[in-house]
Amino acid sequence: MADTKKGDSIAIARAYLDSLCVEGRIIGAVHPSSKVTLFGTETETPIMTAALSHLKGGMAGFARGAKDAGAIACIGMGSNEALGEILETGAKVVKIIKPYADPNEIYSRIEFAEAHGALAVGMDVEHSVNVRDDADSVVMGEAMKLPTLDELRAYIRSTKLPFVVKGALSVQDALRCADLGAAGIILSHHNSLMHWAVPPAALLPEIRAALEDSSFTLIADGGFADGYDAFKALALGADAVSVGRALMEPYEEKGAEGVAEKIREITGEVKAMLVRTGSPDPAHIDPEVIWRM
Repeated sequence: MADTKKGDSIAIARAYLDSLCVEGRIIGAVHPSSKVTLFGTETETPIMTAALSHLKGGMAGFARGAKDAGAIACIGMGSNEALGEILETGAKVVKIIKPYADPNEIYSRIEFAEAHGALAVGMDVEHSVNVRDDADSVVMGEAMKLPTLDELRAYIRSTKLPFVVKGALSVQDALRCADLGAAGIILSHHNSLMHWAVPPAALLPEIRAALEDSSFTLIADGGFADGYDAFKALALGADAVSVGRALMEPYEEKGAEGVAEKIREITGEVKAMLVRTGSPDPAHIDPEVIWRM
């Protein structure tokens, strides 16, 4: 693993997932349900979209595809006007907000999301600093700032919506987020923004064991290509799995229909693994079906 593309965290996560095998428990199995409950709402699938932005074809169509597949859409950077168009599709949306240097930019997006029917909001804190030094980053001309604990707590407390922190990548981060009042975390290295990152799936068992609140939501993000990858993360303790890159080409080719078809395909692969491991649904997978080779 140490030689995997010299610190490319996507490649490292890929190697880790490929090192995991699954034992079969088909005797006595029943056809499973893929439904899960996230942020107080039931969805047809534990697959949710990654917090993408600025896709060719627009984000409203991308969210519509998630809706048609019964999935939650995470939406990344964009204006309140763009978010309004997305929410008008009726999709269940988690709005992930950049850590802007100007707190008014953050609060305005939180307030808009709450007022217009978003399911949850969050912040991708890992995008606050540059890749190669500790300077605050600039994203598409917008200045970012590494939030303090007090600032992050204030953002969380400013809304009635569930608040998720994207970029937490350790037991320490998870416990701090829970203490701040967050509803959950998205374990992510932001498309290899952090080099040599521990694979998000590898951290799930330790984080789940450390959390006293079983309702705290763990979403695994980073290199999950199909339902077989997703099943492994679910078995290790994730409540949901975020998929991004695997949806981009279908969206470019077929729009919302392509996104919906791909999410249904990935969900079908999850269900195939559920039935073969005697798991009735994603929330009741015995983690001991996972073998590390």
